[in-house]
Amino acid sequence: MFRTALRTVLAHKARLLMTVLAVMLGVAFVSGTLVFTNTISDAYQKSSAKGFDHVDVAIRPEGRKSTGDTLGKNPELTQSLLDKAAAVRGADSAVGVVGDFTAIADKDGKLIGGGFRTQGGNYWGTKDSRYPLVSGHAPQGANQVLIDSKTAERAGYKVGDTVRISIDGPVLTPEITGIFTTDDGNVAAGGSLALFDTATAQRLFHKTGAYDEIDVKAASGTSQIALRNALDEILPKDVASTITGKQLADDQAQQISDATSSMRTALLVFAGIALFVGTFIIANTFTMLVAQRTKELALLRAVGASRRQVTRSVLIEAFVVGAVAAVTGLVAGIGIGAGLRSVMSSFGGSVPDGPLVISPGTVASALVVGIVITMLAAWLPGRRAAKIPPVAAMSSIHAKATAKSLVVRNTIGSLFAGAGIATVLYATTLDSTDGQAPMGLGAMLLVIGVFVLTPLLSRPLIAAAAPLLRVFGISGKLARQNSVRNPRRTAATASALMIGLTLITGLTVMAGSLQAAIDKMASSAIQADYVVSMANGNMLSPDVEKTLRSTDGVTATSALRSAPSRIDGETEYLTGVNGATIGSLTDFTVKDGSFAIGGTRVVVDEDTAKSHHWSVGSRFTASFEEGRKQQLTVAGIYDSTEMMRGIMLDNATLSAHQSDPSDMQVMVKTSGGATSSVKNTLEKALGDNPAIQVQDKKDISNSVGQVFTMMLNMLYGLLAMAVIVAVLGVINTLAMSVFERSQEIGMLRAIGLDRRGIKRMVRLESLVISLFGGVLGIGLGVFFGWAAGELLGTKLATYQLVLPWGRMALFLLMAAAVGILAALWPARRAARMNMLAAIKSQ
Repeated sequence: MFRTALRTVLAHKARLLMTVLAVMLGVAFVSGTLVFTNTISDAYQKSSAKGFDHVDVAIRPEGRKSTGDTLGKNPELTQSLLDKAAAVRGADSAVGVVGDFTAIADKDGKLIGGGFRTQGGNYWGTKDSRYPLVSGHAPQGANQVLIDSKTAERAGYKVGDTVRISIDGPVLTPEITGIFTTDDGNVAAGGSLALFDTATAQRLFHKTGAYDEIDVKAASGTSQIALRNALDEILPKDVASTITGKQLADDQAQQISDATSSMRTALLVFAGIALFVGTFIIANTFTMLVAQRTKELALLRAVGASRRQVTRSVLIEAFVVGAVAAVTGLVAGIGIGAGLRSVMSSFGGSVPDGPLVISPGTVASALVVGIVITMLAAWLPGRRAAKIPPVAAMSSIHAKATAKSLVVRNTIGSLFAGAGIATVLYATTLDSTDGQAPMGLGAMLLVIGVFVLTPLLSRPLIAAAAPLLRVFGISGKLARQNSVRNPRRTAATASALMIGLTLITGLTVMAGSLQAAIDKMASSAIQADYVVSMANGNMLSPDVEKTLRSTDGVTATSALRSAPSRIDGETEYLTGVNGATIGSLTDFTVKDGSFAIGGTRVVVDEDTAKSHHWSVGSRFTASFEEGRKQQLTVAGIYDSTEMMRGIMLDNATLSAHQSDPSDMQVMVKTSGGATSSVKNTLEKALGDNPAIQVQDKKDISNSVGQVFTMMLNMLYGLLAMAVIVAVLGVINTLAMSVFERSQEIGMLRAIGLDRRGIKRMVRLESLVISLFGGVLGIGLGVFFGWAAGELLGTKLATYQLVLPWGRMALFLLMAAAVGILAALWPARRAARMNMLAAIKSQ
């Protein structure tokens, strides 16, 4: 039986190739998704990783202390505290660390790191083991800097070159005095790191005389716990706290896991979908192939093979096919994973550098999908075929499903679909957090239910196409009859396409609706032509607004600042604006009073006013960060938007309470409006700074929606695999259908149907099956897109359902194209069949 199984595999090379290809695509679909998800997740984890070999205990400032209506300043780590830490018993050395965002431009003026985190910090000299020098010497003064070796290599910089750098807006042009190596995860993942001398770094990062952290190295023989206890004795109360290097590493690992959990979950969900689609296609393909060999297996039974031997021969064939397909599918999947990362980068995604990650789990999944699932898929039909009496199998008595089995199937499908719809509708009544799990469960139940009900749904939906098929005469009539002759096989073929289009349509509906909501959010209440901000969301220097205000063509500017305050025992963030110009830059709906800001007059959004029981004319006392208090008066109450809300006061008033003012962004209105030439003028005025972005309303909308667009394009790439697999499924079904109907096709040729008519019949059959799957998929996708939008609407007030009719029509055309392409080879094979040989074949 082993030799028989191998000969059977090799005797039908076309069938073998089709089966291997089907299994290979299923394996590639799964392994490619896993390679991609593992690679991206690993790269992001490494980007956030930081070595702690040089840290045994870290000293960090305590958080701001607030009591009643008093808001305290953030404690600082001073030079005297650093000296005390270095002198404590058990300490070998202590280093003060200060750093923040630092943009480095390449020689073409573009930001190095591609939007990824680019950092700057301080260098302690050659004794600084964190950053060993490769070449050059330590920086001295504001006009010297070190850069990491990876950045130098990518940008072509060397010692002695001048580099353009930006911290908070203005462009600096220091000389590169040295190049160093580092284990910093951001650099390893594609970011950059610039180092200044300590005094310069403190000034640039607005930490004059202070540090963000003090890292202490233990002397030989001193444990981290002992050093920590010694440091705790000398630290001022409520100023700083200590943490061991081991705890830092553990906390970092947890933070990385938390930060990447949402992305990992989303990608693993898609990997699960890939596994389901791949498994389903493999099982469906092998079921059809075993069904095609029913008579062959019956002949084995007739010449003396036992049921167990017949089943074993099918399993051996499945093992050979699965093993070959698993290996080739894994190799193809690795290529797909690499390609998806490239596609993600080309669509503007910020993807950190890093090697492809081929984990043991990915290899195991490929083998499980390719071998185990293929054998399981072959076992059930093989066992069923072995149980059929040889005489019954020869005469095809077993072919039709019983009425009882159809009733049971339809009942189960109805229960699953009903439960799925009910669960999805229930999820839409919850908020976005609580509704995610019920939504996922309901979607899974509904897809399974529709899949089980597909044979039942095929008859009425395909019958609806009858008027269109009549145009093609007898070929169209025969195509419709052939499509519903075996509803289970038709349904199984259409289901692969249905699943792919369900996901594609659902994601497209969500993306279109989100983009519309973001467009509305970006334009709501903003009359400014441009908004200027740091590319990474950091604070801008006040010099940026001064530069813009003096630029030709600029008619009004307003910097937006933010500062914490204490009001009625609660922490409220105040937004500083230019009271004289904000009215021309915004268009808020004023609910009461007037939008008049200046001196002690402020405006408050309606929700904040209600929470504090304020009305126009109400006075309240705000406690500022430096400890002073000031009484403010509510001049107006306005309707907030997603972009702006809270308490607004004049920058002149707010700045008096800030030791080092900085801006979140600057709103700009120009005489020329939002044009490309005006935008170029503003960018040149700011020194063509790679760290600063000048955005009009459309740019703001695109930047907010970029993450959704990137994710959608990535998933389109993954779902393209499902479409390819669906094409193969249709080809397999049609090829089997042509084989089984050889005698019928021969009779049709004998009574006058020409080859062109035979080709048209097969192509129309394929088209009908594909459109059937397309209609089901688009319908389910719209339903899921609407339901998911109801969840998102709880957090995004501007969300509204937008149906992308053009894209849905394109998806339907794509389904039709799948049907036409899939029918090319089976139609040609059917038309070239010798009619006499075909009539005698049964």
